[in-house]
Amino acid sequence: MKLYSMTGTCSLASNIALREAGIAFELVKVDRHTRKSADGRDYRTVNPKGYVPALTLEGGETLTENVAVLQYIADQAPAGRLAPPAGTLERYRLIEWLAFINSELHKSFSPLFRQEAPEGAKQYALEQVTQRLELLQRLLGARTFLMGETFTVADAYLFVVLGWASYVKLDIGRWPELKRYFDRIRARPAVIEALQSEHRPK
Repeated sequence: MKLYSMTGTCSLASNIALREAGIAFELVKVDRHTRKSADGRDYRTVNPKGYVPALTLEGGETLTENVAVLQYIADQAPAGRLAPPAGTLERYRLIEWLAFINSELHKSFSPLFRQEAPEGAKQYALEQVTQRLELLQRLLGARTFLMGETFTVADAYLFVVLGWASYVKLDIGRWPELKRYFDRIRARPAVIEALQSEHRPK
């Protein structure tokens, strides 16, 4: 497998998930500005959408969209328990979390990283992120992970998105349970390896 990744993006979640699952893969970096990949390709020939992640499978097919890629990875290594079995209520709870992280939290951060976004749009986005984090603090409570005591791909995704807070000068220490959750995940060996692979601090 090849995981096409861009430093500082949600593709880090797939990087983490692959390591947690014990799946061998090649990490291929994509240049943010040129959209050229480290294997010499125009990334848009891999994923016409132009963004990451993209996971090229052994058979040559390519899977895109973070929520789909994460579930695919989890299903390749069911013993790793990165996702509950398909068809169970717990699996739909996982999808519920992935959808919330993707559409309500991830996308709320997006305007904060765009230089061309008007200040009013950025202020609105920051308010939305803050509201979502306050809700997350309540929903998470004292649980170890989003699904209880088991780390799942949803935790990999949420960890990455929470990590963006520091880049927009938002201190997640305002939400003590979220901060403890973030620090707990950051200490996992697979997470440390994934961060190091992106040349980012632990």
